[in-house]
Formats: sequence, C-alpha cells, structure tokens
Amino acid sequence: MRIEIICTGDEVLTGKIVNTNFTYISQKLEDHGLSVKWETTVGDDREDLLHAFQAAGGRADAVIVNGGLGPTVDDLSQEIAAQAAGVELELHQGWLARMKEMFARRGRTMSPNNVKQAMLPAGAELVDNPVGTACGFGVTIGKARFYFTPGVPRELRPMLEQEILPRLLQRGGEQAVIRLKRFHSFGLGESHVDSLLDGVATSAPGSNVKLGFRAHYPQLETKLTVRGRDEADVAAKLAPVEQEVRRRIGNFILAEDGDTLEGVVLSLLAERCASLAVAETLTGGQVAARLLALAGAETVFCRGTVASSGVKLAEALSITSVDAAGTVVDVATSVAHAARRQSGATHGLAVLVDMQADADGRGESGAISVAIATEDSLAVRSSLLAGGRDWVRSGAIEMALDCLRRLLLGLPVDEKIDFEKAM
Repeated sequence: MRIEIICTGDEVLTGKIVNTNFTYISQKLEDHGLSVKWETTVGDDREDLLHAFQAAGGRADAVIVNGGLGPTVDDLSQEIAAQAAGVELELHQGWLARMKEMFARRGRTMSPNNVKQAMLPAGAELVDNPVGTACGFGVTIGKARFYFTPGVPRELRPMLEQEILPRLLQRGGEQAVIRLKRFHSFGLGESHVDSLLDGVATSAPGSNVKLGFRAHYPQLETKLTVRGRDEADVAAKLAPVEQEVRRRIGNFILAEDGDTLEGVVLSLLAERCASLAVAETLTGGQVAARLLALAGAETVFCRGTVASSGVKLAEALSITSVDAAGTVVDVATSVAHAARRQSGATHGLAVLVDMQADADGRGESGAISVAIATEDSLAVRSSLLAGGRDWVRSGAIEMALDCLRRLLLGLPVDEKIDFEKAM
C-alpha cells in the first residue's frame, strides 16, 4: 500500500516549529509494516492545499493529513477536503454535542468559532479524538482514502494508534499479527550494533524478523518486527531472535520496549529498598529530573544538589577536605560519600564534568567522573567525551544513570563505549 503524509501549517513550512509529528507518524507506520512513499509539507494556503490533496489522491492509496483542524481562520483542512472531494461541508451534530459536553465538563464556555470544528465534508467518516476538540475524519479524494488528524501531538498520537492504524491495516488486507520488539542501549553506535547483529534476523529458520535501528543520541533503539499467523506463531518466531540480540549486545541494553533507563533504575532501587542522593555539575540537575519525573520516585529519591563546579559542589555539601587542585575523580568520590551520608540515602551518585578545549582549539571535550558510594563500597567511572557541550552533557547524564543501573545489577561500570576518547 502506497501511503503519503501531508503536514500543514505555515509554522511547519517555515521551520518555526520542528515537524516532530511527521517523524512520529512515519515511525509508527514503519513499526507496523507500513511504508511511507511521499511526504508533503504545505502552508495555510487554499490553492496550495487543494493542489496537495489532489496530487496525493492521484498517486497514493492512503493519505494522512496532519494539522488544520482547529477553530481559527487559518485552519482549512475540512474546507479544502470537501472541495477536493467534490462535496459540501455539513455540521456533524454528534461531534458538536461532544464538544459542548467537553467544555461543560471542564467548567469552560465554548467559543462560537469552535463550531467550525464540527463542520465535516458530507459523508465523511468520523475518526474519534478521545482527548481534544479537533474532530478527525476520513474521506475519499481521487483514488486514495484520506485521514485527517489534529496537529497537537497529544491528540494526534492516540488517534493514530487507536483509530487510523487499524483502518490502514484493514485496507491493506493485512490479517497477520505484527509485533514490535524494542531494545534500548547506550554506548554502542549504530554501525557497531549493526555489525554485532549481522545475520541475527535470519538466525532462526522461518523467523521472518525485520531488523531496524533508530539512533537518538545518547541512546540507540534496536527494533525487531515480526509477522505471524497469530500470537503464538509470532512469539515462536521472535523468541530465539530476542535471545540472540540480548546475547550479542549484552550489558549495553538499558531497557526493553516501553521501559526507560530511569524507570529501570528506579525499579531496581525500590526492589532493594534502597534510596538515592544525587550531586551534579554541568548536567543542570537532569539526572535527578529524569528520576523525579516518574511516579513513586519520592519513596526512593532523597536529595539532589547542583552546582557549577566540583569545588562549588563540595562547598554546598560542607566538604572541607577537598583540595581545589584535586582531580575530578577525587572530588566526585568525596561528593558521592557526602551526598549519601548527609541525606541518609543508601546510595550517593555524583557526576562531575570538566569541559576543556581540544588541543587543536577547534572544539571541546568533557572529562566525566561518575562516583557511586554506599556505606561500604565505591564505584568510579571516568571518561572523556568529545563533541561539544550539549553532546557531553547528554552523554554524562546517560552515563551516570547507566553506571547506577550496572552497579545495582552487579555488572561492570567501566565498560568502554564507542563515544569516548582515550584519556
């Protein structure tokens, strides 16, 4: 099935808003074995929109249009869809009642211009929006079935997953069960993992598994997509390939499927009735923020301390024995012990970063020191990352959480990664 995605809006066309919706839609379709053949971005112009809809209707089998379903004058998707389909706009009384109920439930008065959102092309198929007022709909233009979606990501995503994907799979005659398995890793580059997993997709006879990657530094997502007659068939095909991926990537796998690194760390601490204090420089408190964003973090997380340098961090923790001339490792060690001791936590995690100019003067590197202290043990990890301040900062946050994960699982915390330089 040939699929096109059309993203609308002047703010998207001019780059004022990064078009993350296209990335999300395309990846979701790919995960379900549906490939996008074309992507079109068009501004809020009637003629341009009409031409884009007609062109897509002439070459695609299915089209997802994102944006233009709001209540304002520049939201034109319903109007132009009706024109392209050769029908009139009609008021959908059911959706109008739904919007009025939604506003009343929130204690708000519905503005008259919201009625525009209930105007749909005659004969259109309603596509439910469970969280917002923008009514999705389906209509045929040319030879293609069009599905119109809101531009707000939190409204788009459930609509795509719950409403549109099942329709697309049904239109494509796809009756097989499809499952996506994801592995999240840190420390290995995409080409390295690709090499490590050479032949893994065909390692089991008749496995019919597709291997793919999505790099989003500092993590890499390794994806396995498998089709089968039913759930049992899918599970049988996937199991040996999953096992082989875990064997080959090993300790670098942070989490699987919908789990996150911070979620894994938090669960491991909770399982051990452990608690944590964090001290950070350069990372801006993001190690603590990643953990505290999760439900239940308050039962595990004791304290976070942020400072501009190791010396300032030592001062904040009332450490008098740290020499300003000491190494980053020395300071990190003292800070981790003090953070644990003063907060009453079982684990103290310190991540310190010292930015320094490269020898050629053309860039920066970051000397990272991670220290994890318990009452009777200490683990230290030192690394030198190149790539500029933002790259180093992201790497340091990930490395700190990964070191804690490894320590809690009894894995080595100092395995070399692809992104570091020789120290």
